[in-house]
Amino acid sequence: MKSKPQLSFWQIWNMCFGFLGIQFGFALQNANASRIFETLGASMEAVPGLWIAAPLTGLLVQPVVGYLSDRTWTRWGRRRPFFMIGAVLTTLALLVMPNSPTLWIAAGTLWVLDASINVSMEPFRAFVGDQLSPRQRPSGYAMQSFFIGVGAIVASFLPYLLAHFGVANTAAPGQVPDTVRYAFYFGAVVLLAAITWTVVSTREYSPAELASFDDAEPSAVHAAAPVIGPPQWSRILGWLGLGAVVAALIAWQQGDRMLYVLAGLCAAYGLLLGVARLLPGTHMLATIVGDLRTMPTTMRRLAWVQFFSWFALFAMWIYTTAAVAGTHFGSTDPQSAAYNEGANWVGVLFGAYNGFAALAALVIPLMVRAMGLRWSHLVNLWLGGLGLISLMFISDPKWLLLSMVGVGFAWASILSLPYALLSDSVPSTKMGVYMGIFNFFIVIPQLVAASALGLALRTWLGGVPMHVLVLGGCSLFVAGLCVLRVPSQPEVV
Repeated sequence: MKSKPQLSFWQIWNMCFGFLGIQFGFALQNANASRIFETLGASMEAVPGLWIAAPLTGLLVQPVVGYLSDRTWTRWGRRRPFFMIGAVLTTLALLVMPNSPTLWIAAGTLWVLDASINVSMEPFRAFVGDQLSPRQRPSGYAMQSFFIGVGAIVASFLPYLLAHFGVANTAAPGQVPDTVRYAFYFGAVVLLAAITWTVVSTREYSPAELASFDDAEPSAVHAAAPVIGPPQWSRILGWLGLGAVVAALIAWQQGDRMLYVLAGLCAAYGLLLGVARLLPGTHMLATIVGDLRTMPTTMRRLAWVQFFSWFALFAMWIYTTAAVAGTHFGSTDPQSAAYNEGANWVGVLFGAYNGFAALAALVIPLMVRAMGLRWSHLVNLWLGGLGLISLMFISDPKWLLLSMVGVGFAWASILSLPYALLSDSVPSTKMGVYMGIFNFFIVIPQLVAASALGLALRTWLGGVPMHVLVLGGCSLFVAGLCVLRVPSQPEVV
């Protein structure tokens, strides 16, 4: 068997360029969705529930797209058809969202927007694993992080820059400012153009070619768990029962209705196992569940790293606008000039951390050579934790840019090193579906954050959004410690 050819810098550049567009859409969503929801009348406590759309669509879409792309081969390739389908749908959603006349339409559009982004984004992760040898995968995922950073810088800064050039940054009650609307229009054009560039400038290996390379199967240290037959009824009923018990406790204690999401997660997993048991073993759902139950050890342990990392990120995306506007600009009224000034500054901060992430992406391959994947990821996560916690202790909004240095390193690392660790541990024939399943461990912490952070804010955190960001910083420290549990064989460090 032969090794994959080493690709040139520009070949890797072209194959990752589409992520510039994907992150344009993703950054516009992250920096402005809460602002749009609050502008259309959502309370701060209700915002996390509206954000549930984003992780739920990823939970449903990514494994299915991964499974289908593993089994696709057309004259246009294996992953690239999904790139274009997602790009067209995302472009349309970006044009609609800032023009939503009501809150429920904005929330529904977020579902469509996030689902469409996921259709393009999931195959991009598998695309790097397909095209690059294990030696070049860290550089490939770091290149994706670079484009994510560059795209997000411009996208996050757009409302601020448009306001600086005279575009209206306030609007009548219930209307989204022109700065936000025009930013979404520009983002739609960039996303479609960037993904189209990757589609027309790259080629893909056929399934037969992939099977002929020496990395088609992972080494023994990454072997999947043994097949254990169909899900047992005791396990199925156990998860269904746990969901029912959690729901009953919430109702008994008259708990926050958002907590029912946690009960739903437990019951949904039990239902998923039950349906998979009843279906033929060759059915798509049964196959995905089987792959989930036989994940390699590396993937199982990376799941905990992802959980605490993405819990922190989701807390940051939801509450940074409220935290900075309230703490550093002295306003909690979404219609006030001070609040919108603070919201624009958050766009600058988000652009800054993505800019630092782009620079970090150039440094991370050097860190990996010096320290290995695990220790590099730990250091970067801890830098991010320090960055989030420091927001509470800095009074001058301009100095918050310093905090974003640490957040940027963590963001670049989260978007690259776990995938480099994962791609070496799964077979090439299942690269797409395992990348999709890996998304579970991004989605689940976001659902936990969306369902529990509102209650935590009111009950334990004194109603101060800044305290949520400190909690997120602590979560990144825990994620760093979990990295040390990931297998440390030479193949993955």
